[in-house]
Amino acid sequence: MSEETTETVAGTFKVDDARHADKMAKKKAARDKIMATKTDQKGLIIVHTGKGKGKSSAAFGMIFRHIAHGKPCAVVQFIKGAMWTGERDLIEKHFSDICQFHTMGEGFTWETQDRARDVAAAGAAWEKAKELIRDERNSMVLLDEINIALRYDYLDLNEVIEFLKTEKPHMTHVVLTGRNAKEELFEIADLVTEMELIKHPFRSGIKGQAGVEF
Repeated sequence: MSEETTETVAGTFKVDDARHADKMAKKKAARDKIMATKTDQKGLIIVHTGKGKGKSSAAFGMIFRHIAHGKPCAVVQFIKGAMWTGERDLIEKHFSDICQFHTMGEGFTWETQDRARDVAAAGAAWEKAKELIRDERNSMVLLDEINIALRYDYLDLNEVIEFLKTEKPHMTHVVLTGRNAKEELFEIADLVTEMELIKHPFRSGIKGQAGVEF
């Protein structure tokens, strides 16, 4: 490359760098202006749903953030039963002083094959959930797979919605996970994320694996 060509290329990069810096400065100014208007804080109602993988995983990510910040939190699992999971093992062994963990389900519905038993288990889990949510010391309460219990009418949807609207403390975050979340939950939620399924190893004959699924 000739000296003249090198200078031309260098000059082009300088112009591009200057344009990029100007563009980013304008973007930052616009962003700062927007952020200046976001002054309120409140406990959020967060829904993770959809057929894709990652609903509970994302919710546990927030629980671990709470733990990292030293904020008391709690987990109630509505469906998962005696099955061992890495999250539960880690929290119970190392963070039980700051995060309460209650596995109240007895497994997925096709495993119990007993509707009355499933309804009773879901009811007990909901009572524990209400207790934990009412306790203002808890900054976040994760209701893992509650959407499944609501889908099968193991819980009264209207009661759950009314409780969240009227009894949840102002600064308490509540996360509800599970497929097929009810539309009525979307209406009262502050944040709704739908995990979209594009590809899953289970369809290729690969079973759930430690560190990925549990």
